[in-house]
Amino acid sequence: MIVVTTDTIAGKKVVRTLGVARGSTIRARHIGHDITAKLRNMVGGEISEYTKLLGEAREQALDRMVAEAHELGANAIIGVHFITAQVMSGAAELLAYGTAVVVEDV
Repeated sequence: MIVVTTDTIAGKKVVRTLGVARGSTIRARHIGHDITAKLRNMVGGEISEYTKLLGEAREQALDRMVAEAHELGANAIIGVHFITAQVMSGAAELLAYGTAVVVEDV
């Protein structure tokens, strides 16, 4: 599956548009990570616990989007975006979405 943030893919042409493909996940913070993050915030630097948590959430949302596009019969997803939204205190949704398409070589 080709996944791009652009509306075109070099060397390919879109022959069919199948619709929006999306994948999401909701993640909550962990109390142990919160304590470490608060300590790290006091001294400065990257909060690697949250970086890892968000990275895993992005991958899961992307995997779910690709699975949905595959079910639609797509071989590519164009115009991919990621957005986040807080759903409750300490929990956020990460959504990946794009246009599921069938592409062929030019």
